[in-house]
Amino acid sequence: MNEDDNEQPLNLDIPDHLEYSEEHVWVDRSVDPAIIGITEYAADQLGELVFVDMPEPGSRVEAGDEVVELESSKAVQPLISPVAGTVRYVNHDVADDPSVVNGDPYGEGWILKIELDDDEPELLSADEYAKIVK
Repeated sequence: MNEDDNEQPLNLDIPDHLEYSEEHVWVDRSVDPAIIGITEYAADQLGELVFVDMPEPGSRVEAGDEVVELESSKAVQPLISPVAGTVRYVNHDVADDPSVVNGDPYGEGWILKIELDDDEPELLSADEYAKIVK
């Protein structure tokens, strides 16, 4: 998507190489284990994160599970996993300083790395996700 399309509200960054859920979670399946985080839109809506409650590595996750609790000055919101698999890594930098997510939700602010089950998750492309947050 080029910048003159003007389809992205509030100049939100929605990277094309990622896939998205309607619950504002991104998934990068180009790497193994897959990386999961919250979108810039979700980070903006939540405000400055103050606490992130992570699952233990080795935990089983089913699509639709509330796997992480995100607490901000505004609200407490669960991260709902769009994929099924086993948690392999949690981002300790985010656990120590949740504001990393607000500053770089698609980079240093990743939340989990999950070894995916073989089933195909129902995820949205960047363009499909952009239409939801308009």
